[in-house]
Amino acid sequence: AAAEAPAAEARPAEETPAPKEPEFEPLPEEEDEPEDLDPEVLRQRAALRRKQKEEEEAAARAAAIAARKAEEEQRQAAEVAAKARDEAPKRPKRLHAAPSEQPRDEQKRKTGRLGRNEPLGRGKQRGHNLSLSDLEAAEGRVRRRGGRKKMKATHEEHGRHGFEMPTEKKIYEVQIADMISVGGLAEAMAIKSGVVIKELMKLGVMATINQMIDRDTATLVVEELGHKVKYISADALEEDLTETLAQHEGTPEPRAPVVTVMGHVDHGKTSLLDYIRKAKVASGEAGGITQHIGAYHVETGHGMISFLDTPGHAAFTAMRARGAKSTDIVILVVAADDGVMPQTIEAVQHARAAEVPLIVAVNKIDKEGADPDRVKNELAAQEVIPEEWGGDTQFVHVSAITGDGIDALLDAVLLQAELLELKAPKDVPAQGIVIESRLDKGRGPVASLLVQSGTLRQGEIVLAGLQYGRVRAMLDENGQTIETAGPSIPVEILGLDGTPDAGDQFAVVENEKQARDLADYRQEKMRENKLQRQQAAKLDNMFESMTAGEKKTLNVVVKADVRGSLEAIQAALLDLGNEEVQVNIVTSGVGGIAETDVTLAITSGAVIFGFNVRADAAARRLVENEGVDLRYYNVIYDLIDDVKQALSGMLAPEMREEIVGIAEVREVFNSPKFGQVAGCMVTEGTVYRSKPIRVLRDNVVIYEGELESLRRFKDDANEVRNGMECGIGVKNYNDVQVGDQIEVFEVKEVARSL
Repeated sequence: AAAEAPAAEARPAEETPAPKEPEFEPLPEEEDEPEDLDPEVLRQRAALRRKQKEEEEAAARAAAIAARKAEEEQRQAAEVAAKARDEAPKRPKRLHAAPSEQPRDEQKRKTGRLGRNEPLGRGKQRGHNLSLSDLEAAEGRVRRRGGRKKMKATHEEHGRHGFEMPTEKKIYEVQIADMISVGGLAEAMAIKSGVVIKELMKLGVMATINQMIDRDTATLVVEELGHKVKYISADALEEDLTETLAQHEGTPEPRAPVVTVMGHVDHGKTSLLDYIRKAKVASGEAGGITQHIGAYHVETGHGMISFLDTPGHAAFTAMRARGAKSTDIVILVVAADDGVMPQTIEAVQHARAAEVPLIVAVNKIDKEGADPDRVKNELAAQEVIPEEWGGDTQFVHVSAITGDGIDALLDAVLLQAELLELKAPKDVPAQGIVIESRLDKGRGPVASLLVQSGTLRQGEIVLAGLQYGRVRAMLDENGQTIETAGPSIPVEILGLDGTPDAGDQFAVVENEKQARDLADYRQEKMRENKLQRQQAAKLDNMFESMTAGEKKTLNVVVKADVRGSLEAIQAALLDLGNEEVQVNIVTSGVGGIAETDVTLAITSGAVIFGFNVRADAAARRLVENEGVDLRYYNVIYDLIDDVKQALSGMLAPEMREEIVGIAEVREVFNSPKFGQVAGCMVTEGTVYRSKPIRVLRDNVVIYEGELESLRRFKDDANEVRNGMECGIGVKNYNDVQVGDQIEVFEVKEVARSL
């Protein structure tokens, strides 16, 4: 009994009975009012009783509120005490003597019902030597593990742990450029895309989560949902990147010159570089001609020089233009036995447009028929004046076979580099240009980069045109792994998510999110521009297509080994054709021919062209089964000639008229059987009965039709030769006069070519 008394006092506040609501005392019964009282007195008494009743009700409500407030304070105090007990450090358990053996009924009588995990005899011993606070803690533990007393959670406690609606709606400032996607707009307002789509439906706009909406529509949605709008420039991301890169100024240090070798096809550009590099690249090239930009850096006895070797033939104009823009010095190679050719002149124009100094290497001086003075005269006509003639262009006579003049050429390059005072910072994030890119089957997208400033390191995030990625590996031109690449160094990198276009600028960015956002923005902008161009082309060509009819189209699928070659092939193919036939490139890409390419060719009825690439096994099987036209090439001229021949075969044949005979009317007779008959003399060629004719009077065509009869004397004839007389009856024409000419002609089909 002594143990139960304090335990009863220690019960938590929740179990104490709530104070009873104060009972209202009944109003004293009103005595019967005398009937002769003044009505005013009765009204005053009624008002008094009403006021008394209102005061009693107000007092009762105040008492109830005070009771509830006291109960709430008591409950909060109990919670604070329980929390303090839970956070208090646990005391070490005390050892107790072994419990005495007692019957189980006796234990129950003294300690109450046993807890689920309590050992026998423990309750009695604890009841005699624990304080009130210990018993309260023990009671709380028993209740928490579901023992003697269960915790009764109130509705208020349940509400405290559930979802609570925020008291104030958060207002966001939404940045909107010219266009924004539905998903991006929803993300900016921290709401679900479905909410934005519903608002657009209210405005009469049906849009999906990835669809782009214009600035005005987005503004209406944002304002309707209670947020603020902030207009930003369409190129805000690009401006941020420019500002970030501008912050890294660095200290300019001297760098190696970047030299682009240009010239006409087969004038010896690659052979010249081979001699400088002591390598044999030219002998391994298809057709002996370069078809993509090669980048090398060479340690010469005169210092380090980076070389870019560009293709020389006509299809690679874009490559030569890029080479001129990304270089410091241009070496123009001209064969001494061949002189100035079309691509030589074009290279001069590219160098002049890029404002790059020019050094002329007159090659093949060891060959018979070499005439260096002829080269000087022809280049002088293009305003490239040698120094010895008072100009500013260095001319060096070299031979890529014997090596004559190579040292003089390198000296000229380094002298020009000293005059240019080439410098670039090294301790800043790298920037530069994409020289070339390709898709390697084992390594994925591979991009050749020329670092123009800063240092590129393995592991950095690179944004190159529309592609981005982390640099997983860096290789030099010999395939050796390197960790860093400074200014003027060409490198190959692995790790981009696609093949960037040759000529794209690249830069190292801070994080992957910035790179992804910029790449997505550029891709979206490119798609918009493409759609606008297509729409404009449709409008421009609508009238032409209505009047001239549909063009015949040759569908092609083009796959190439590198991006630059692919661009050159695309440009050359699209230049082919005329108002009747055209080339339509269904798809193009870098890398081998896959099964998906063949499937697309089957669907569109296209011819597949592989340039320095091959089809995989699955694609070959599909080609054989479906009979698809698949052609491989390693020289661009052959590909262009075949396409030109195919387009020529699609042209409608030309209908040519050929005059086969002329007869002059000498006399006109009227026949009752044949009507009007012209007596004629054949003056040229042969008059045939089966061929169409024209009647000419004073060299003006007055009738075109066919012969009804052709007679020689009184016999029918199929043909009458030159110098003979004949009678001609013209079908459905009776106005032949003396002196008219009857012209006999035939129509022939002549095959056309582009």
